[in-house]
Amino acid sequence: MSHRVYKMSFASVYPHYVAKAEKKGRTKAEVDEIIRWLTGHTQESLEATIAAGTNFEDFYGKAPRLNPARSLITGLICGYRVEEIEEPLMRELRYLDKLIDELAKGKKMEKILRV
Repeated sequence: MSHRVYKMSFASVYPHYVAKAEKKGRTKAEVDEIIRWLTGHTQESLEATIAAGTNFEDFYGKAPRLNPARSLITGLICGYRVEEIEEPLMRELRYLDKLIDELAKGKKMEKILRV
């Protein structure tokens, strides 16, 4: 995948995460909970980051605390096994894609958040 995606603003993709979840009867609050779990953001810092138009590279690079349990996220997303993606930032992007996918597929939050 092109490195241009890293310069895209997280805010430009965030509504798509929410729409995908809501289309399947899930909520924005659940999307936000997943993102907070993954990145260590508070709701306030997440909203500020979105409002600032932060790009993906900075979104992950400056995340308060990437959850160490994210390494438990495995499986296919966009034709790739998440755990086999070598490029670190792309793996972070795909972790979130995978979690949103699980949410949209009706998985319980405890399973999504690997609790």
